[in-house]
Amino acid sequence: MKAYEDTLLEPILSEKADIERETGVYVFKVAPNANKPEIKKAVEMIFKVKVVKVNIANMKGRKKRVRFRFYTETQGFKKAYVKLAKGQTIALFEGI
Repeated sequence: MKAYEDTLLEPILSEKADIERETGVYVFKVAPNANKPEIKKAVEMIFKVKVVKVNIANMKGRKKRVRFRFYTETQGFKKAYVKLAKGQTIALFEGI
């Protein structure tokens, strides 16, 4: 069994994530091999909250121009939308 800290890599702090946070949904960048039950358990154990639902999205890397005519692709990642029970929040995001 892997550690819970290895499942959640970092929170995603964007405008879209801010809008989601108002409805009780928090967005995290997660390990590429993590699944929904592992993500749910990790959030519940680390932040001591009750998770209602987890959705996962695999984000594809974007094309980036390098030099005059060459393109490369940035690395993709997996993100998780975690919905908490009503009335619960994660203190990590309160100061933002």
